Amino acid sequence: MKSYLHKKSNYNKYPSVNVPDIYISSCYLGWANIVNVLNQRLNAIDKPRKILVVECYQGILHDEVKKQFCLAFPDAFFIDSSEGMLSEQELNVKLQADITDDELFGYMTRFSIDCYFDEQKVCDLRNKIDRKQGLVIVYGTGAAYIQPETDLLVYADMARWEIQMRFRRNEISNVGVENRTERSALQYKRGFFVDWRICDRFKKRLMPHWDYVLDTNKAGEPKMATGDAVRAGLEQAIKQPFRVVPFFDPGPWGGQWMKEVCDLDRSIANYAWCFDCVPEENSLFLSFGNIKFEIPSINLVFAHPRELLGDPVHARFGDEFPIRFDFLDTMQGGNLSLQVHPLTEYIQEKFGMHYTQDESYYLLDAGEDAVVYLGLKENVDSKGMIKALEDAQISGKFDAEKFVGRYPVKKHDHVLIPGGTVHCSGANGMVLEISATPYIFTFKLWDWGRLGLDGRPRPINIEHGKNVIQWNRTESWVRKEVLNQVAFVAEGDGWREEHTGLHECEFIETRRHWFTKPVLHHTSGSVNVLNLVEGREVVVESPSGSFEPFVVHYAETFIIPEAVREYTIRPFGESEGTECATIKAFVKHHV
Repeated sequence: MKSYLHKKSNYNKYPSVNVPDIYISSCYLGWANIVNVLNQRLNAIDKPRKILVVECYQGILHDEVKKQFCLAFPDAFFIDSSEGMLSEQELNVKLQADITDDELFGYMTRFSIDCYFDEQKVCDLRNKIDRKQGLVIVYGTGAAYIQPETDLLVYADMARWEIQMRFRRNEISNVGVENRTERSALQYKRGFFVDWRICDRFKKRLMPHWDYVLDTNKAGEPKMATGDAVRAGLEQAIKQPFRVVPFFDPGPWGGQWMKEVCDLDRSIANYAWCFDCVPEENSLFLSFGNIKFEIPSINLVFAHPRELLGDPVHARFGDEFPIRFDFLDTMQGGNLSLQVHPLTEYIQEKFGMHYTQDESYYLLDAGEDAVVYLGLKENVDSKGMIKALEDAQISGKFDAEKFVGRYPVKKHDHVLIPGGTVHCSGANGMVLEISATPYIFTFKLWDWGRLGLDGRPRPINIEHGKNVIQWNRTESWVRKEVLNQVAFVAEGDGWREEHTGLHECEFIETRRHWFTKPVLHHTSGSVNVLNLVEGREVVVESPSGSFEPFVVHYAETFIIPEAVREYTIRPFGESEGTECATIKAFVKHHV
């Protein structure tokens, strides 16, 4: 096996944000401790009727969590939110326009939490609650909709990646239906376009009112923290550099680079993807001493959008994090699928997204034979290419180089890919993908005749693809507009700065800094996302001492909230005296 490191990996797979010291003891491990804390709080409430609401994000293992609450409070009047929901058939009909019959794509739902419920059933449940004395527990997704007035609100949150793993293991269903045996890709689609949108809208309303937050991401190992502690941890995060928790996944084209550099399980055949900064999908660890408490990192965007993103970015994108960093590893692997992403008007019309999946490939590493497929051949026959792609679905053969440009690439090259550009990375490339956040809107045109890891052909989307391919993006355009558009910006004592993209059609700007001495950075109105692309480790520091020094290792992605304003980066530890490099992304705007 080829080696990509000269030293042992120092990549941190479990980064965290420390909660303020005052909250260190505000996290509780295990059901016994959790129940004890809740009992103490309930006993202190002097009312004839006490209402405990346990609101659940989609993906909770109800067989475990609900059971524990029933066992802990056997005398309580217990209501499961499912009792107030529409029937499965009614719900499927109601949501069908957003779920769609497409295998991959739905429509970003405009529904809110009330869409799951039958008004008469909810009215009856509320009347039952009003007639009860003693402890009443309302549990499940939408529990706080059924019973908005609470004496104690526990929010059971769930990380998106763990939800996906539970889909794959057939452990959970989507909201309001029993579909745990359905293909995980279809469950994921329903979650992405419907359930998670609805749950997030409701979560944002509830966040200021959380009394406790429940982390059941590891089955049988529950943790509960006070709402005040979680909110304090989120507030701490926007005052300093931080990293979200990366996750890794194999794929049919996956490679071997991340396995070594990121110190992953060597027994897995390959790793294809790493989401290293996709706050909608990643988790955020809050550290209570030695305890790591896991919440979705999107919670930080919801809680502090202006401080995190900056006012100009927030004004444009709202509480969405618009920059994505992820890894695509084809080292000793195969080609990515030949693909194209939608134009802005297409993604708005067809899928209800506000902005499109513009991308770029930054080559963290590359073999001698590494290439990218990018744009089209001069004078390409558009009808002939579409027919050849359609025929390939039967014949299993497509001559990509007859229609698509193919370019050698090397380490530190930067390839820009605005929506509508046909592209893919070839084998033996280690891509740091710097892109806009929408990330599932990939129209695969050709997948080299292979199957997915589930043994099924991966869905091909020629019909969507042909509607967005920009046929004028040929070899002359590629060389002029999107291939290694590196330009000198500035230099100083021990550093130089370069502009590497992105294309004028894309809203992200990227800057690369090479340095042997400290470099001063300014956020300038936008959240900054960076990766250490050269050097073993660096330290990020505050010129005013407003945050603790933050150490970053090779290939780690880190986020600088706009509220930080200014920071320095310098070689650290084993990298002192050597040249390091970072790539930085931010949202273009006029300041």
